[in-house]
Amino acid sequence: MKVELYDTTLRDGAQGEGISFSVVDKIQVARKLDELGIHYIEGGWPGANPKDSEFYERLKTLSLKHARIVVFGSTRRASLRAEDDGNLAMLVKSGARIATIVGKSSELQVKYVLKTTLEENLKMIADSIRFLRKHGLTVFLDAEHFFDGYRYNPQYSLRTLEAAADAGAACLVLCDTNGGSLPDQVADAVRAVAEATNIPIGIHCHNDGGLAVANSLAAVKAGATHVQGTINGYGERCGNANLCTIIPTLKLKMGVDCISDEQLKLLTEVSRYVSELANMVPDPFSPYVGASAFTHKAGYHMDGIAKWPDAYQHVDPAKVGNRARTVVSDQAGKRNVIAKAKELGIDLPASEKEVKSLLDRVKHLESRGFQYDNAEASFELLLHRAKPGYKPPFELVDFMVVVESKRRPSTRHSSSEMISEAVVKVKVGDEVIHTSAEGDGPANALDLALRKALQQFYPGLKQVRLLDYKVRILEESTGTASQVRVLITSTDGVSEWRTVGASTNIIEASWMALADGLEWWLLKHNT
Repeated sequence: MKVELYDTTLRDGAQGEGISFSVVDKIQVARKLDELGIHYIEGGWPGANPKDSEFYERLKTLSLKHARIVVFGSTRRASLRAEDDGNLAMLVKSGARIATIVGKSSELQVKYVLKTTLEENLKMIADSIRFLRKHGLTVFLDAEHFFDGYRYNPQYSLRTLEAAADAGAACLVLCDTNGGSLPDQVADAVRAVAEATNIPIGIHCHNDGGLAVANSLAAVKAGATHVQGTINGYGERCGNANLCTIIPTLKLKMGVDCISDEQLKLLTEVSRYVSELANMVPDPFSPYVGASAFTHKAGYHMDGIAKWPDAYQHVDPAKVGNRARTVVSDQAGKRNVIAKAKELGIDLPASEKEVKSLLDRVKHLESRGFQYDNAEASFELLLHRAKPGYKPPFELVDFMVVVESKRRPSTRHSSSEMISEAVVKVKVGDEVIHTSAEGDGPANALDLALRKALQQFYPGLKQVRLLDYKVRILEESTGTASQVRVLITSTDGVSEWRTVGASTNIIEASWMALADGLEWWLLKHNT
């Protein structure tokens, strides 16, 4: 079975809240989708905004290996000739050789949204397709609201498809526009369309019921050979069908060879690349491509994975460009610790007693609020500290943080300025250094004071900076006396790492995470 992949990230995906692609972003995404082996890339609606118009101009000089660029628009307006419709003219001017046009396939949508007659809507679909074909374009019909319309009046919804087929449409794309259909409803409707026409059938699903992927796959099983979606499921409201889930499921589960094995290995990379350009945080729990998709935490699971990789993995993560990970927590067993140490390249003591002691240490710390799932640098330091003879690059002697409210020059509405000052005393070798620094807040002041002391010995620390600082209250019922956890993300411009601290004192928790972040970097670059 052959299935064509149609990506609409640059149009439908860009309608997701918080997403805005520049023209340069769109060009880069198109190149990446081409590498992945996508067959059709929908670039936008020229005329809807200057950015989409410029994108199609830039595409005229862009060479793609696999993908064909598609322009998006709508049928002519009611009571207007196709030749006089400006939107259709823009599709012709775009330079694209394939156009997808949206046409209403629901009686209720025609009556209440288009506010025209059912017969006029059929003419709008047919006239628009004929006009575009006359100008040399291949046309796909985006049958909007098809499944809702089919449930209300199946005869009319099928008539819209017949009008498109008679006019020369190359593909009839059935849309679950409101995203509320169920897989069996989709499958029944697709089978009915397959019986009524010989034109290839496509599927375009939204995720409002959480079933966009399931509905898309149900459509393929029922006869659809053209699947539309977006990278990471981006799109309006709850998003579109997620191609990052659909593609590997088609290929690895259903035997549909939609892209090559080598292209499939790019899937995780493409997912994260697009999320970066969309300025969206990657979903760690996304199937196949998420950072946690093949992460093992429970000791029972880790024991099974060590004996047989398929014990708790439904596919080999390498096939989609991802990797298995082991995290250590209070849910872990000895095999988690051993596997994680091996992953980090650290030789643990051979004694089972010592490994159990380390595991008990982890569980004790997690009972106090530490969490190492997402703070691998702090866990790596735990492993090193458990080794005989480990000498840290510095040791804390003590620290003090003062937060002062300083009154600004007196005015009628005078206010206070908060000043934070940290004093730290650290030991490097046999030398004790005593420094202080002011910062925007207590954690910033601590960070600056600690660096001031350590950069005398380790000038390379100038490269290290904080990317993110998160505080979580762990026991809300105890109010201001709650246990808090601090998670810090650091970078040196090349790599990123996360460290954790926990205490009833937010300053102490911050200090732990800050100090771990610097110690981990020094361990990697000064040994």
